[in-house]
Amino acid sequence: MAKAAPEEQLRLLDLQALDSTLNKLTRQAAAARGNPELGVVAARVSEVDGELVRATTELGDLQRELTRAEDEVQSVVNRLERDEKRLNSGTGTSKDLTALQHEVASLTKRRSDLEDVELDVMERVEAARTAQAEVQGRTDAVRAELRALEEARDIELADIELQRVDVQARRNELASTFDSGLLAIYERILAKRGVGAARLFHGKSEGSGMQLSPGDLADISGAAPDDVVLCPDSGCILVRSGDWGNQ
Repeated sequence: MAKAAPEEQLRLLDLQALDSTLNKLTRQAAAARGNPELGVVAARVSEVDGELVRATTELGDLQRELTRAEDEVQSVVNRLERDEKRLNSGTGTSKDLTALQHEVASLTKRRSDLEDVELDVMERVEAARTAQAEVQGRTDAVRAELRALEEARDIELADIELQRVDVQARRNELASTFDSGLLAIYERILAKRGVGAARLFHGKSEGSGMQLSPGDLADISGAAPDDVVLCPDSGCILVRSGDWGNQ
């Protein structure tokens, strides 16, 4: 059985307190990184991003359609202006001028039809532009919400890290004062069990949270004060105080 002065064993509780704080900070950091709200908002960002892509694509398609409609109208207008100019000049045979009149009438109707198409596309473009702006606004809002959550997470993680560095430094300093053999036992148990040392108080192990059996208490009672005894349930070092066995 390993040996260590009772006072040395008692100081293990201070070391354990620091290690427990480090574990707590590690859990807090993991909780901050794994904040489920971040995942929910990130999913919403992905969703609205998809909506924005579709709305932008639809607007782009309609704008190209409008450009084609405008070009068609302009082409007819150009032809109509040329024909009207020739018709107004009176140059040509009667047959040519009659044919030109028919073409002007046809082009005039064609222009009217194309302008109706152009107007319809313009209205659809405006509706698509309004829809795209609405989606853009929602996208910006959700992205801003995500950035705010990420910034809050980063601030929390930075604060946790500051605490961790401070606690780790104090832990390292305290650990350096222990006998290497006792420290090795403690750290081996800590790595395996999560708790390296706990108080035995009024017959109860604070490592397991359970009351020890009369047989276990009898075995501990028979151990020398400098014997390093272990909790039969949790496996951690049991630190005995003056009234450890009183119930």
